[in-house]
Amino acid sequence: MSMKIQLHGASGKDLQVSEVAFGREFNEGLVHQVVNAYMAAGRSGTKAQKTRSDVRGGGIKPWRQKGTGRARAGTIRSPIWVGGGRAFAARPRNFEQKVNRKMYRAAMRSLLSELIRQERLLIVEALELAEPKTRLMVAKLKELGVSSGLIVTEAYDEKVYLAARNLPHVEMLEATAVDPVSLVRYEHVVMTVAALRRIEEKLV
Repeated sequence: MSMKIQLHGASGKDLQVSEVAFGREFNEGLVHQVVNAYMAAGRSGTKAQKTRSDVRGGGIKPWRQKGTGRARAGTIRSPIWVGGGRAFAARPRNFEQKVNRKMYRAAMRSLLSELIRQERLLIVEALELAEPKTRLMVAKLKELGVSSGLIVTEAYDEKVYLAARNLPHVEMLEATAVDPVSLVRYEHVVMTVAALRRIEEKLV
């Protein structure tokens, strides 16, 4: 089945898209899970500290057990000593959460469908600039009523990238690199028809 969505920049013209990919109900729980999993996968998890057994030195008892008037001590690398190991040392860990392909695609369908319902997904025929100038990109986005947005093109466009990279609340991605976090991060998503078709192929 197909549905119609508005094509911006072409008055009175609609675009036929798959209802399977862009006409789904919003599943908040699934989207939340997938977004969290995607962000967790980006964590390095390489934090590491040394326990008393990892710190160099401390192999000999500092002084005898009795008779010195000082508290008993077995090693200078005890956690209560300066230069000692940590009592509960951090270890490298993996923050990855399992999300299978079916869940990921369902979350993407849900997100894109909700963006269309909220009129935050703006489809344009093409996004072409005469020169890679920031002012031209600002003017183009102003025409669409976008101040904070994600620009999605079918392939890497150097002019669009150079024109958008200095704008603080604008990011450009290729269609194959779009992810759930990038879709929820910005107020609007400006997408070319070619990019939409590329995404549609993966979600149908």
